Amino acid sequence: MTQVHFSFSSAFVLGLMGLAFHRTHLLSALLCLEGMMLSLFIALALWTLQFESTSFSTAPMLLLAFSACEASTGLALLVATARTHGTDRLQNLNLLQC
Repeated sequence: MTQVHFSFSSAFVLGLMGLAFHRTHLLSALLCLEGMMLSLFIALALWTLQFESTSFSTAPMLLLAFSACEASTGLALLVATARTHGTDRLQNLNLLQC
C-alpha cells in the first residue's frame, strides 16, 4: 500500500470513526459524512487516473453529484430540526415524537 492510498483510507476510517463515536450534534455527523465522501472522491479520481481509462472517468463526477445532493439534503434536515426542536443535538431527536 502506497502512502497516498494509506492517507485516503485513513481519512475515510477517521471520518467513519467520528461518525460512529462523536454523535452529539447533527452538524458534526454531516461533516464526518462529507469528509468520508471527499476521501472517496479523491481516491476514485486517483484510481481512474491510474488506470488511464476513459470509461471510468465519469464515476468521480457521479460520486461528486451524489455527494452534493447528500449535503443539501443534510443541511435541509439540519435547518428543519433546528427550527422545530430548537437545537441540533441528536439526543433530543426522537422518531416516536414526530
